[in-house]
Amino acid sequence: MKVPEPTLRRLPWYLAYAKLCQTQGATYLTSTQIAREIAVDSSLVAKDFSYVNISGKTRVGYEINVLIATLEKFLGFSQSHKAFLFGVGSLGSSLLHDNGLEQYGLEIVAGFDVKYELAGMQIGRKPIHHISHFGELQQKMDVVIGVLTVPVDKAQEVADLMVAGGIKAIWNFTPFRIKVPRNIVVQNTSMYAHLAVMFNRLHDI
Repeated sequence: MKVPEPTLRRLPWYLAYAKLCQTQGATYLTSTQIAREIAVDSSLVAKDFSYVNISGKTRVGYEINVLIATLEKFLGFSQSHKAFLFGVGSLGSSLLHDNGLEQYGLEIVAGFDVKYELAGMQIGRKPIHHISHFGELQQKMDVVIGVLTVPVDKAQEVADLMVAGGIKAIWNFTPFRIKVPRNIVVQNTSMYAHLAVMFNRLHDI
């Protein structure tokens, strides 16, 4: 059964709230509690959980330890996925420093850049290589996820390089909508688009 994208976007919210409640000593959570905190209808919470095969107890709710473990496994957070990062600028460097990503199953194992002076450095204990070495390292490590943080005018060129080298999923942080074959997974995360939405809504207040 294919899980709707809105559901996939909400599940990490439920997980974060469940983890918070766990640290506060809670042992069970109800749909009503989760819905109130996340600001969605409780029936929607129950429907979302039906995709994950999580069942609760009447009038008691969901056992919090089971809920967390089930969500982490379903979302892929409980297993490690290795990734290469392309574009070691300000954003790329920040992501290399972000050890929190590993808690959610993403381990960036190396960074690539066109600047020769960056090659041989380490950022966040991750080695940086010139992008010309991507092919040989990919053959050794067989990494299938690429994080794209290059300048917008290089986005398509580097995406093409990534796909040709065997990358199967691209987390695209650029505002450019890259074109890839149908069998390549792309997740676009544009901070600029979210900024535009926030600014627009701010004017409506």
